[in-house]
Amino acid sequence: MQHVKGIHKMPLLTPAGPFCVVPANAAALLLYRPAALPAPHTELQHRCQPAMGKIIFYEDRGFQGRCYECSSDCPNLQPYFSRCNSVRVDSGCWMLYERPNYQGHQYFLRRGEYPDYQQWMGLSDSIRSCRLIPQTSSHRMRLYEKDDHKGLMMELSEDCSCIQDRFHLSEVRSLHVLEGCWVLYELPNYRGRQYLLRPQEYRRYQDWGAMDAKAGSLRRVVDLY
Repeated sequence: MQHVKGIHKMPLLTPAGPFCVVPANAAALLLYRPAALPAPHTELQHRCQPAMGKIIFYEDRGFQGRCYECSSDCPNLQPYFSRCNSVRVDSGCWMLYERPNYQGHQYFLRRGEYPDYQQWMGLSDSIRSCRLIPQTSSHRMRLYEKDDHKGLMMELSEDCSCIQDRFHLSEVRSLHVLEGCWVLYELPNYRGRQYLLRPQEYRRYQDWGAMDAKAGSLRRVVDLY
């Protein structure tokens, strides 16, 4: 091997980064060392689109009386109005709750005008909390006939107006929401008690707040406008 004058055999310093530098008392050599490439993404994660919404609550029917405008989740609406008899949804999809902290009966509202609480299938004029539901580009969920994701399994990616007709099931005892948000209705044709389902595992019907396993229909949460 040819000896290069002025270069002494010394260990190389290896600072962080793509370069190795020979000490100053040796020859001024700069050696390039390619940086390690990041590992390729092996899994594409589904992300919710940022939710943007606006809802206005009115104490009286026909959008009359004291009103309150909201643009995000609110666990307690009691300081802003004493009753709610009409609602105008300007944007977004919302879940309204009968009691504070997202408890009690739930009511799913899309963009539109609701001049009295019967229009959103309300049982009374009590609305005490609300949630703005995130939007997603795709929806997918699995239904199971038994607790803990056991028994017969059915997968769904679109609205279903009658679970009994489509899957021959009158009860759903556990769920796994893989993508998107859904609303489960107690009765066919989107009637009866409503339950918001978000991406997660529900190992028994109590996990989504139901008192029994009745499941009549399912609807994707989609802002149609």
